[in-house]
Amino acid sequence: MPTIPSTRDIVQAYHRARLRADIPAAAEQLAPDFSFRSPFIESDSPTAHLAGIEQLVHITDHVEMITELYTDTDAVLIYHLHTNSPAGIQRTAEHFRLHDGRITAIELIFDPTPWHAIMSAANREKR
Repeated sequence: MPTIPSTRDIVQAYHRARLRADIPAAAEQLAPDFSFRSPFIESDSPTAHLAGIEQLVHITDHVEMITELYTDTDAVLIYHLHTNSPAGIQRTAEHFRLHDGRITAIELIFDPTPWHAIMSAANREKR
C-alpha cells in the first residue's frame, strides 16, 4: 500500500521547487482547481500562478524560515523573504489549504507598501 505524503511533505516539496523555479515539480503539488491570492495577484489555475515564479526567484536572495505549522489539511509558513531589490526583506505569511494530497489554495500575506514604488517604476519602463 503506497504511503500518502504528509501535509508537511507536500508543502515542503512545493516550497523547495518554487524557490529553485522548478515549475514542473511545483506543479505536481497543485490541484487542478488550485487558487492563489496575494496583495497583488489572484489566479484560479496552477498555470497562471506558476507563470510568475521565475520573476520571484530572480529577485530572491534567500528565505529565512521563522516557523512552520501543519495540520492534516492546512499549513502556515512564516518567513522573511530576503530580496535583492529595493524592497529588502519581505516579512511573509503563507497559508496553504490541501485536499486529497494536493495544494488547493495558497494565500500569501504581506505588507505590499515597499513594492509600490518598484511596481510603478516597472510600469513606467513598459511604456
